[in-house]
Amino acid sequence: MFERSPEQLAKSLDLACQCAKIADELKGSDIVVLDLTKLTPEFDYFVIATGNSRRQLHAIVEEADTLLEKSGADRISLEGYAGNNWILQDYGDIVLHAFDPENRELYDLERLWADATHIDWQAHLAKSN
Repeated sequence: MFERSPEQLAKSLDLACQCAKIADELKGSDIVVLDLTKLTPEFDYFVIATGNSRRQLHAIVEEADTLLEKSGADRISLEGYAGNNWILQDYGDIVLHAFDPENRELYDLERLWADATHIDWQAHLAKSN
C-alpha cells in the first residue's frame, strides 16, 4: 500500500476544503468532504456537492479544476461533463463529485462510504487562515 506523508495528506485536505468552498461560493448545496484515508488507498478525500443546473455543475468543477491545476495536481479523469446530472473529476488524492439533486439522492455516496469521517471544511479553512 502506498503511504502518503503527513504533509501530503495535509495538502490534500486543504485542497479538498478549498474545493468545497468553491462549491459553496458558486451556490452549490449539501456540500460534504469525506476523509477516506483509513478506508482505501485509492484516494484520500471526496468532495461532494449538489448543483441545480448544468451550468452550475460545470462552474463548480471548472473552478475546482483551476484551483487544483494551479496547485500542481494532475487530473486523472473527468466523467459526465457532457451530461447534466453527475460530473466526476479524479485527481488521485481528491475526487470531486458534482450532482444534480436527483442523482445525489440516487447514488447516495455518503451512505456508500458511511464509515468515512465527515470533515467540517468550514472549520478547517477558518483554522488554516
